[in-house]
Amino acid sequence: MHPSRKIEPKKISTSEGINMIRLALIEDDLLIQDSLNDFFNAQDNINCIQTSASVEHFLESISELEHQPEIILLDINLLGISGIEGIPLLLDKLPDTDIIMLTTFEDNDSIFKALCAGACSYLSKKTPLKKIKEAIEVVHKGGSYMSPSIARKIVNRFAPKRNKIEILTPRQKEIVDGIVAGKSYKMIADDLFVSLDTVRSHIKNTYKALKINSKAELIKKVYDNEI
Repeated sequence: MHPSRKIEPKKISTSEGINMIRLALIEDDLLIQDSLNDFFNAQDNINCIQTSASVEHFLESISELEHQPEIILLDINLLGISGIEGIPLLLDKLPDTDIIMLTTFEDNDSIFKALCAGACSYLSKKTPLKKIKEAIEVVHKGGSYMSPSIARKIVNRFAPKRNKIEILTPRQKEIVDGIVAGKSYKMIADDLFVSLDTVRSHIKNTYKALKINSKAELIKKVYDNEI
């Protein structure tokens, strides 16, 4: 697989070219590359002008392009420079280009790092091709687009903290604080002047309320500011 390949431009008239969206892909999976290229180049309003397997090769190929891309679909899990690390490098060379993340990563950390680095939209690779096209059109018009699951995570992240805490009782929250502080169940029981069985019962009910199954998931929710 070639790390970078210039796609033959469509034969379009001058009037058609005015509304044609110039798209580039940075994706190292050959099957996904081909699927995206075939789909977008079959569209009347999108011209996929460049496909690269890495940020490095894309940056090297910019000077060879007749026209700069208006939108880049960028994966995160790339060999060499990651997609998130590559965002500021790409925007430094192409300040007027919009970057849409297209990735399998849907964790809060990846989402917010990408958006803070300068990406304007974030899509899951589970997104149907027609929805990806819709996202490109929205971004081209100056908007932003998120997969529904990603949008929900962002909304939850900025929801008032008091609403999230109400999921747990005050006692459950005290026990969660003890767990996050690294205390054993017995230490928590001693601190709160309750029995060990009471602590275990509260923890069981806390897991049920949060729909989780482990201490690791509980701690992650705390650090992700979900509770």
